[in-house]
Amino acid sequence: MAFQCQRDSYAREFTTTVVSCRPAELQTEGSQGKKEALSGFQVVLQDTLLFPEGGGQPDDRGTIDNISVLRVTRRGAEADHFTLTPLTPGSEVQVRVDWDRRFDHMQQHSGQHLITAVADSLFGLKTTSWELGRLRCVIELDSPSVTAEQVSAIEQNINGKIRARLPVTVQELSLDDPEVEKVRGRGLPDDHAGPIRVVTIESVDSNMCCGTHVNNLSDLQVIKILGTEKGKKNKTNLVFLAGNRVLKWMERSHGTEKALTGLLKCGPEEHVDAVQKLQNSTKLLQKNNLTLLRDLAVHTARSLRNSPDWGGVVMLHRKEGDSEFMNIIANEIGSEGTLLFLTVGEEKGAGLFLLAGPAEAVETLGSRVAEILEGKGAGNKGRFQGKATKMSRRVEVQALLQDYVNRQSSEE
Repeated sequence: MAFQCQRDSYAREFTTTVVSCRPAELQTEGSQGKKEALSGFQVVLQDTLLFPEGGGQPDDRGTIDNISVLRVTRRGAEADHFTLTPLTPGSEVQVRVDWDRRFDHMQQHSGQHLITAVADSLFGLKTTSWELGRLRCVIELDSPSVTAEQVSAIEQNINGKIRARLPVTVQELSLDDPEVEKVRGRGLPDDHAGPIRVVTIESVDSNMCCGTHVNNLSDLQVIKILGTEKGKKNKTNLVFLAGNRVLKWMERSHGTEKALTGLLKCGPEEHVDAVQKLQNSTKLLQKNNLTLLRDLAVHTARSLRNSPDWGGVVMLHRKEGDSEFMNIIANEIGSEGTLLFLTVGEEKGAGLFLLAGPAEAVETLGSRVAEILEGKGAGNKGRFQGKATKMSRRVEVQALLQDYVNRQSSEE
């Protein structure tokens, strides 16, 4: 049996009857990315305006008597509607669909049928799967590569058919109807019940499908193929947008273009050249900065070595620097009998650290230093270095190192 949403994809409101309501849980993804379980109810209606997930198309959102429906799933010939509020079996209810979401899905799904049919007819490129994503759609083609010329030809052809205002019709066929053999499809679900639903784009394609679709290609407005990406083994992903998503993409792109024009102080046609010049300047500055940093490391090492405080435990922190900066200092100074503790980064936040000195001392103290700084690291041959999250605890590290040096002196 087809649901009301499949019989009339353009309907926005519908009156029906509650058949059953049972307690249930819905697995959702929380704010931290962890799975969370929502306690609620699975409501079955006599018929539904809300499409349950299927055919590569996500489920609808909407309301039943102004109660939000958070998920719709198909179970055989029935659809389960998950709500947080129970509904009374036998009661008559008003179902409303989130039309913006529904129409977007209709545009993307019909767009996929059109692209799939044209890619096959023009170049024999078969669709193996597709994904209707939140921001973009992806069709997986059974080919290791698709050329830019093929993409351009497909895009021109499909938009020509949209301008031709070709009708899209839906019919139901019985399983033993000979017409079924002529219809494209990838098989039926194991729990399929009732007739087969066939979506036909006039003179272009007939395909088994359970999803919601536009009734004329003119409702797609336009399709933009954004390009191709490498897919699974010997597959190519074709990325596209249909209808209102193209308008939103243009709006975002125009906003970005305006922002770049203001930042780069040049017109859109000069953006790429301007960014390339900035990148080249940045590379040169980074190279010069690295040279200066190395010179500074050598100078710093000599200053430490000549300091009247030299010996025992020597500490140094700089906001600017990297691992190479610290290692140059350690190389210039050497290990001998001094424990050298160097840090770079934020005064109280995250950064890098290096402990250098006698191999036995570093091996004994390295892991403890990382633990105090709430970081992690590794050591070898008189060096232990890593990342830290709490530079504010450097004083505790100094106390640890000083205590070790004092104990070694007293034992001697």
